[in-house]
Amino acid sequence: MKASRIIAAAALAILVGGCGTPSEPLSMGLSPADALQMRAWVPDGLRLNVGLGPVSGGQATNRWWGSKVSSAALEQAFEDSLRAVGLFPATREAGRYRLDIKLTDLDQPLVSLDTTVRLGVSYALVERASKATVYERTVRNAATVELGDKLLPVERLRLANEAAIRDSIKLVLRDLMALNLASAAAR
Repeated sequence: MKASRIIAAAALAILVGGCGTPSEPLSMGLSPADALQMRAWVPDGLRLNVGLGPVSGGQATNRWWGSKVSSAALEQAFEDSLRAVGLFPATREAGRYRLDIKLTDLDQPLVSLDTTVRLGVSYALVERASKATVYERTVRNAATVELGDKLLPVERLRLANEAAIRDSIKLVLRDLMALNLASAAAR
């Protein structure tokens, strides 16, 4: 009797563990504390001047194959983060620069206790008028969620996805703020 209960519990865990939950844009974006801190360092040349271009490379979450990061969720996380730090213009097409984003790699474990997600995201900041690329970088990073943080593997996978994207957003925003771009009025 005891063995049949263990087998039934294991089968249920496998079934529930296989259900994917999509990564949430709100959880992938900057925290309010990070946004507030970065907002103070935005150079005049970028303030309200970074719109979004194409955001690609994401995948929709499949109910049976674990959590993924969709292009739409990645786009929303970036737009929210750019707005929070004061870079995003009044409309998506406005602003002197366009930030193109492509999720190039999303390496996730099939089964794990401590879930580590590795990803690569390519960024290109393009000046709209001249079409010149003023910044280009592929950020590769990883995030781990331990077994003690969440019991279900799909929840650990989703949280690791979100943490890796959030860290990538922080890195690229810090890079952008360090660029020495003259303000449009100075040109």
